Amino acid sequence: MSTQVHSTLSEETVRDISNDLGEPEWLLETRLEALSALGDLDMPQVIRTPGRDWTNLDALDYDSFVDPLGAEEEKERVEPEGVRVLSLSEALDEHGDIVEEHFGSVIDPQENYLTALSTALFTSGTLVYVPKGVDAEDVTIRTTMQSQSLFNYTLVVTEESSSVTILERQDCEPLSGERYYSGLVEIATGENSHVQYGSLQELDEETYNYTLKRGSAADYASVNWIEGNLGSRLTKSSVETTLDGEGSETKIVGAFFGHDDQHFDVAARVWHNTAHTTADLVTRGVLDDEARSVYEGVQDVGTEAWDTSSYQRENTLMLSDGSEADASPKLIINNHDTEASHSATVGQIDKEDLFYMTSRGVQEQLAKNMLVEGFFVPVLDEIEVEELRNDLESKITERLQN
Repeated sequence: MSTQVHSTLSEETVRDISNDLGEPEWLLETRLEALSALGDLDMPQVIRTPGRDWTNLDALDYDSFVDPLGAEEEKERVEPEGVRVLSLSEALDEHGDIVEEHFGSVIDPQENYLTALSTALFTSGTLVYVPKGVDAEDVTIRTTMQSQSLFNYTLVVTEESSSVTILERQDCEPLSGERYYSGLVEIATGENSHVQYGSLQELDEETYNYTLKRGSAADYASVNWIEGNLGSRLTKSSVETTLDGEGSETKIVGAFFGHDDQHFDVAARVWHNTAHTTADLVTRGVLDDEARSVYEGVQDVGTEAWDTSSYQRENTLMLSDGSEADASPKLIINNHDTEASHSATVGQIDKEDLFYMTSRGVQEQLAKNMLVEGFFVPVLDEIEVEELRNDLESKITERLQN
């Protein structure tokens, strides 16, 4: 069981946050219930491989980072025609019934210590609401943290036969000392609706980052995720889909590039809960210097998930002897009418490939850079959000050049 991580956290603090945001009583009660549950909740489960726990969340000194009343940010929201992209305060005024229905419906606010902490303390929130039949592209949400800690919440709700493409970015302004960023994302889909959600995380390398993104796909709906992790000192991230509707689909595409002493603990998880569902999980990461990563991919096929198709592949490339990586792909199959596979590799640049390029006059460092860029191509090709694909590609090139 976890210990209390913030000694100055109180009911008064939570009431102050809720009052400043003008929240209704039901949301204040949700916050207070999450606060009171903290003493009984464990930290999120960390990825374990034989003989090793890769991430120790209990060791972080939350007491020194978390300052909920001092939260500051710069938020940019782009709202294309037909879709509403609102701060949570605006959403509660204009679409309070939608927020009340779906808040906490996909992620249990008391799922673990850090989700409860986020629920009690979030000051930054966004609702993306897509009405029936609307096709929306280019929804953009950019959060720039300007304080020692920030708790961010995003709720996406789509109605029947709608679609939306979302790009959410996280970065921060320079600030001395260690920092903490927490982000929860819930996606609740209507029948035959489609969500493409892309995220690019570029927090500074003094920031500890916890994110949990989870979507629920209704009948014939799809939830597709793209997750790019370049920043932070330590990232604990999980991207998940529950395929709750017949014929629903998900694709989870992930990319990370660690250097210096960055640490990435990343997971992709899908639950096949009903018939005729499809999932595809693709992740690639590169590590240099003394960076570390661990990946867990879970495909869970339930007893009612007839005619399931589920595929997973993860590859990590290490550029230095000081880097470390491991992977733990998992198949949990409880229905025999299933087609599924999983694979994971961890390795270094192929010496034969490097020799081939250098023997033909390519300078060794340039050859390595070209091989790394080529390594990411299968993931970049899966990214349908052009702006995110181009940005991720350019930032990978920039890091290699540095």
